[in-house]
Amino acid sequence: MYTGRGNAVTALDGVSLQAHAGEFVAVQGPSGCGKTTLLLAAGGLLAPTSGRVVVNGRDPYSLSPEDRARFRAETIGFVFQQFHLVPYLSVEENIRVPSMALPAGNARARARSLMDRFQLSQRARHVPAELSTGERQRVALARALMNNPRVLLADEPTGNLDAENAGIVLAHLAEFAQEGGTALLVTHDARAAQYACRTIHLRSGRIVPQPEAGQAALIRDAAGEADARPSAR
Repeated sequence: MYTGRGNAVTALDGVSLQAHAGEFVAVQGPSGCGKTTLLLAAGGLLAPTSGRVVVNGRDPYSLSPEDRARFRAETIGFVFQQFHLVPYLSVEENIRVPSMALPAGNARARARSLMDRFQLSQRARHVPAELSTGERQRVALARALMNNPRVLLADEPTGNLDAENAGIVLAHLAEFAQEGGTALLVTHDARAAQYACRTIHLRSGRIVPQPEAGQAALIRDAAGEADARPSAR
């Protein structure tokens, strides 16, 4: 809940969601339904006014700001629609940014391995302005994986991408889950359901149950019958 112009707004209302290791969970819903708030709360960036957040067995909001920042660096990778790359850093330098919070002797080798994985090695010394949109998102995804996180949180990462590059990003998120990580994606992209283990639907800050396939067919059939009936006047 937050207050805007004197009015209390409940961004998330009684939401209870678990995502386990090995799962890729997609969260869908209209703009303003609470998707990004859910992601920020799960990422230790926005403390809920009530309830509890547990990530990898720990409540990040029970930690001091310094310890919470380190916990995020160790445990969580973030991927955003707008990439948020540092414009004056090269591809390799952007990927290595998370290692500043967790210095490691193998940071350069790790970054180069990720560049190979995401087919960015030939772009290592290029700055973001010299990259295509798809390449920028791959850099952002590689950066999110730099510290070997347990959880990936992705906020509309395919929103600016064409179908081919969107498929590449979704496939990498699914691969991360298959390797034992937890991926939580908020998106308007209907293609996400093809890659995710399950899809959660939010509306007005609440999880909305979706009918099963058989039930959905019955609903469509019933609606069709209703449309076919003559109206009484």
